[in-house]
Amino acid sequence: MTTTTLLDGLCFGEGPRWHEGRLWLSDMHAHQVLAVSEDGQVETIVEVPNWPSGLGWLPNGDLLVVSMTDRRVLRYDGKNLTTHADLSGLASYHCNDMVVATTGQAYVGNFGFDLQAKAEFKTAQLICVEPDGSARIVAQDMSFPNGSVITPDGKTLIVGETFGSRLTAFDILSDGSLDNRRIWADLPEGAVPDGICLDAENGIWSASPSSNECIRQVAGGQVTHRIAVSQGAFACMLGGERGDTLFILTSGSSDSEECSRLRSGRVETVPAPHPHAGLP
Repeated sequence: MTTTTLLDGLCFGEGPRWHEGRLWLSDMHAHQVLAVSEDGQVETIVEVPNWPSGLGWLPNGDLLVVSMTDRRVLRYDGKNLTTHADLSGLASYHCNDMVVATTGQAYVGNFGFDLQAKAEFKTAQLICVEPDGSARIVAQDMSFPNGSVITPDGKTLIVGETFGSRLTAFDILSDGSLDNRRIWADLPEGAVPDGICLDAENGIWSASPSSNECIRQVAGGQVTHRIAVSQGAFACMLGGERGDTLFILTSGSSDSEECSRLRSGRVETVPAPHPHAGLP
């Protein structure tokens, strides 16, 4: 199935979310959070100096943005951008993606090591940020915890471990802590999960930059659909008027200098078999 380009000329798109009738995303290396309509009209929401990534909303409607290189979660109320949580004492390297529960608790992953400098691999932490900005580690020894989803009942968190090539599930306890860690699915050989999203038939789409595709799997790992793209697929989100458009964020590179020079980042779309469910 061939994708259609909705938007091009991005530096590097990350953290896509369907919210209030538009696709919101971080153009990481352009330092901007954007909102894009289904006809391709773009609005710059806020400038974020230190690489914006994961996005989500508190119950009162304030936007949360992961600020990667200073390891913070920022809060934007429509006028002012402030620090919601400083994770520099908890995250072992740059923070990246995030999912925000209906309670306002945010689950934030980090790289664990300096990937761009090709440093030695190290596992990372998954951090829970409370609505008041306090934070704690809720999972250790994760292989680059990246895109995350929460099931519609709010009881299960599923995290893409990029360097584990797997989707890992946890039970969410009443206080937001995590328990019963287990493998939800291993990805096919050669594929890794970056951004992920959940559909109404309990399938998870994983954007796989290593294999230039989006892959849909069900629990246990069965692959039901694969959508090929011409460059790295780094994130995906279901949305649109009926919730069954798959938005895929692609780029020819993830290197910050190359991204800024090439501006090869695109938002591509393709019809999906099932609509969006859960969070984000």
